Order: sequence, then structure tokens, then C-alpha cells
Amino acid sequence: MERWSTYEPFYVMLGDKKIADIVITNHAKTRFDDRISHADTNTESIAEWMWDCLKQQRISAYYRNEEDVYLIDDDIVFVAEFVPSDQDMDLAGNPLMKMIVVTYLGRMSETMELRDLKTYYSWLRHSRRMTLVKNSRKRR
Repeated sequence: MERWSTYEPFYVMLGDKKIADIVITNHAKTRFDDRISHADTNTESIAEWMWDCLKQQRISAYYRNEEDVYLIDDDIVFVAEFVPSDQDMDLAGNPLMKMIVVTYLGRMSETMELRDLKTYYSWLRHSRRMTLVKNSRKRR
């Protein structure tokens, strides 16, 4: 691959990003085991499955304008961050991206709240804030 720099490293397009590597965090692995597979899965098999989903174009953005929440097969919701790869470049010299899977939120078919994340998170913040307010009243 490095002979005369004639070959471009392998990457898969996701939107406008060229993904060359997938990183699964420990938190994402535990969430995957709890919410998606319901079994103990190793990180390599999760990353392999994610590559297959990327290659088959089964991953899409949850919201059009936001680039951190994604769907697999219009059911599995996950959060990902993208950082430039320090090793992989395309032929033009632009860095390819690493997709860091931060967490898996679950399946929309099982958890109805995942169908509208903005409403769900605003409700979650409000309920936590109200819990904190109630607890501070009790301490006085």
C-alpha cells in the first residue's frame, strides 16, 4: 500500500466524512451489551459490525443538521464523535476521520422516548433539575 504512495487507504463515506477507523469506547461497549445485544460482546465484533453497517450504507444521521447522533437500520440510536486521523490521509493529503462511538442509546422499537431525542433530553434535564430543587429544600 505504501509503494510509491500510489494507493489510497481504505475509507467509507458517511455523509461528507471519509471514515478510516472506528473506535468503540468502554462505555459504548457496556451500553451495547445492555441495550442492543443483551449479551457479552467483545469490542472487535462490535467494530466489525459497525464497519459492515457503514459499508452497506445502513447508518444515517438522526437529525439533518446535527452530526453526533446516528441511526442504524432506522432503529438503533448511537452517539459518535469524529476526529481527524493522525495516520491516514487521502491522495490529496487531507486527513481521513476516526469515528469514536461514544455510546449506544438503544433501540427505538424498544424505547419509545428515543423517537424524539430533543423532547426526551429536555424532559430529562427538567426532571433532574426538579429533583435537585426538591433535595435542596429538604436540606434547609
